[in-house]
Parts: sequence; C-alpha cells; structure tokens
Amino acid sequence: MVSERLDVVQMIMGAGLMVKFVMLLLLLFSVSSWAIILIKYIQIRRAYKESAFFVEYFWKTRNFTEAFTQAKELEFCPVARVFRIAYQELKKMPDDAGSKDGSKSHIVEESIKGFENVKRALHRSINNESVRLIQLVPFLATTGNTAPFIGLFGTVWGIMTSFHSIAYKKGVASIAAVAPGISEALVATAAGLAVAIPAVIAFNYFTQKIRIIEAELDSFSADLLNIIERDLILSRETSK
Repeated sequence: MVSERLDVVQMIMGAGLMVKFVMLLLLLFSVSSWAIILIKYIQIRRAYKESAFFVEYFWKTRNFTEAFTQAKELEFCPVARVFRIAYQELKKMPDDAGSKDGSKSHIVEESIKGFENVKRALHRSINNESVRLIQLVPFLATTGNTAPFIGLFGTVWGIMTSFHSIAYKKGVASIAAVAPGISEALVATAAGLAVAIPAVIAFNYFTQKIRIIEAELDSFSADLLNIIERDLILSRETSK
C-alpha cells in the first residue's frame, strides 16, 4: 500500500485563483509581520538595555552635565532622550546673576516659569517616546485579528468551488471527487493561523516591554522633577 505524501506547495499550485490570491495576501502579511517583529525586537531590546544602563549611571553620578554627555551617546535610549530634552530646557532657566531684574520676586517668578517649562517638555517628550515605541506594533494586532478570517474566507471559497463543480461532473459524486479541492482550500485556514499566531505572541510581548519602558519613563521623569524642584527651593532659601 502506497501512502500519498502531503505536498502543501503542490496543493497551493493546484488551488483556484481566489485561494491563490488569499495565500498571496497571507504571504504579504507574514513577511511584513516578521519584518516588524525583527525591527521592533532589536529596537525595544536596545531601548530596554540602554535605559537600564542610563538610569543606573544617572543615580551614580548625580551630575546633570555628565549625564547629558552620556545621554548623547545612547541613540536607542528613551530615558536618555527624555533627559536630554529636560536638560536643554533646564539650561534656558535664568540664574540669579543672569536675571534681567535683580529682585527676588522676579527671580522666583522666572524659576517657577522655567520649572513649568521643564515639566511640559518632559510630558511632551514622554508622549513622543511612547509613540516611537508603539510604531508598527498595532500592525501585528491587525495581522493576528484578520489573518485567520482571511484564511477562512479562502477555505470557504475553495469548498464552495469544489461542491459547485460536482454539479457539472457526470456519474455518481463521491468523496474522492471533492476531497482534493477541500484539502487545497483548508490550506488557507492553516496558513491564516500560521500567520496570526506569531503576530499575536509578538504583539503581547512587545506591549508588555513597552509598558515597562513607559513606567520607567514616568518614574524617571517624576524623580527628575523632584530633584529640580528641590534644587530650586534650596537656591531660593540661600538667596534670602
């Protein structure tokens, strides 16, 4: 007894035009998803690693100038980019000597305005980093949600074509007449699941990592604002 070997490629080549179109569409989804998975894995992995390094370096040095120098060397670090923007905004704040008006009330007023500008710059920078991290990731969710239905559509269409062809065949219809067409159509469902499963797994993984980085950004931003506010309070008290 000779067993027939399952040849998926031959089944796809022997399928109808609609099933072939569905398979081509699923192939495009698959290639795009794996490209995004590779890109985002490298980006998020480096962002995660560099952020942890910069936060540790920042708390060790406690020097804004040295931290800014180090931050410029970390290209993929969201925390470093947020700090750079905050530092540049902080440098715009006038000090006591550089104030246009030497009165203490004016110095306090300018310090409050500068602190609010730093806070707004941090908030805006964190939003930008969140957008940067989440880019392309929603496509994985779209792939995971739609690929099974696209494959199911190809299967339904292929089964409809197989049963419809029975009406034009002479003689008694048997399972052997429709089995090849049905098996070819079922490949579309299998392909849809094969495309969707890695996309869903990657989407959940990246979403979790992005949430951790965003939490780190919020925590670092709050700590940075506390340091700046404490320094401003000390400078006011010493100037009295």
